[in-house]
Parts: sequence; structure tokens; C-alpha cells
Amino acid sequence: MPFTAETCVAMHLGDRKEQQDRVALFGHPKRPGMMMAVLADGMGGHSGGAMAAEQVLMRARQNFEAYAPLHETPEHLLRSIIDEAHVVIKLTRFTSEQDPHSTAVVFMMQQGKAYWAHCGDSRMYHFRGTRTMSVSGDHSLVAELVRKGRLDDRAALRHPQRNVLLSCLGSDREPRIDYGREESPLAGDCFLLCSDGLWAHFTEFELASTLQEFPARAAAERLVALGRERAAGTGDNISLAVVKLVEARTDAATPTRPAIAR
Repeated sequence: MPFTAETCVAMHLGDRKEQQDRVALFGHPKRPGMMMAVLADGMGGHSGGAMAAEQVLMRARQNFEAYAPLHETPEHLLRSIIDEAHVVIKLTRFTSEQDPHSTAVVFMMQQGKAYWAHCGDSRMYHFRGTRTMSVSGDHSLVAELVRKGRLDDRAALRHPQRNVLLSCLGSDREPRIDYGREESPLAGDCFLLCSDGLWAHFTEFELASTLQEFPARAAAERLVALGRERAAGTGDNISLAVVKLVEARTDAATPTRPAIAR
């Protein structure tokens, strides 16, 4: 069944003094039907985290525009974005007083197939209706403790070291990159990229059911509002990108620009 995509990106400062998340969604300038979403959660002192996250978006846009599908695989493109952003962020440590780091989630669609890669604890979800088809694994200390059976999910959310990352961009170690793909996406599938400022307040079913029930922009606005309510005055920066596949109308015009909720 042919489909088109409803898209939206959204951000909120939360209860922080500075917005260090970055998120963007864009199409390929020369190849119709190709799109990319990228999200980064920066860390590293005043302005340092924002600078690191911005580098992820800049590298994603530049490498995507130069992408040549006949000579490069989607996985190679995704790796190049994360690896090169890591190098640039790492080099800024020598030219500034900050110690910048960032997470990264990069998603792309090409010829009706979906590909993604991530590093850190920002997440990539693939929902089919209200069912979770896949969710990225956090590269964090508490996630590792959960995987080893030493913590449950509820205790992980309250753990005092829940923000300690085992892999991110800009550190001395090379970033760990995990990949995912969906070669046969269907109308009704939804892909969600989000920072921990959002996912920490929701179950997978809550995220999936909200995205299923509402159009992309309305779902994003609802999730941000509910996340802010649940944060109860202690919320982190929030960022998310939604790519919701819907059945294509026979009279559909050229897809509109992505909606942006703030």
C-alpha cells in the first residue's frame, strides 16, 4: 500500500536555563522521496552542549546533501555523520574552555525503506499501531545494569547515575554506533526520535498510542505538554521528531514542509 509521511519536530526548554538539544528534519535537495531526521542532546557546560549538538545537525545535513546512493550504503552515510561529528566535537575541546559531548540519533528514508543509527541515550522508536517493533538500546550505565539484571526499569529512572553515558560523541573513546532498519514499512508505522527529556516520562505504549491516535503535530504537542506536567518543575530539555506513515491519497499533492511545534 503506498504511503506518504506526516512529519513534525518539536522542542521545549523544560526547566533548564539553556536549550542544548537540537533536532531537524529535511529532504534531499536533488533526490525526491529521500528524507532525514536527526536529533542530538548536547552536554558540556555553558554553550558547550549546544555547540556539540549543533555539529551533529550540520554534519548530517552536509553529508546527506552529498550522499550518492549508487556508491554509498545508507549505513555508511549514517556512520559517516556520527563519526565525523564526533571528531569535530572532540577537536573543539582544544579551542574552547568547554568539554562538549552529544548524543546522536539519525534516521533516513530512501526508496520506501527506513534506516537509522544512534549513539548515547537519545532514543529511536519504531511503532506499528500501538505495538513496539523496535527501540534503541541506551548506551548508559543504568541501561547496562538493567541488561545485566541488576536494576529494573523503574529503579533505573530514579538511579542517581542515570545520566552517566558509556558512549557519546566527543569523548576520548570512539563512539559506539548501533544500527536499525525496516525494509518493508507500512502505512500506520511511526518512527519517533526523542531525547531523554521526553522518553523518561512515558511507557512505550503511551508513546505509541498517542502517535497512533493523533496527527504528527498534535501528537508532538500532546507529548510535550504531558511530559512537562509529569516533570513537575524538574524537567530536562525536550526534543523529538515524528515521522508517521499514512496511506497516500490518490489526489495528494507534493508533500508539505514539516510542521514544527515549539
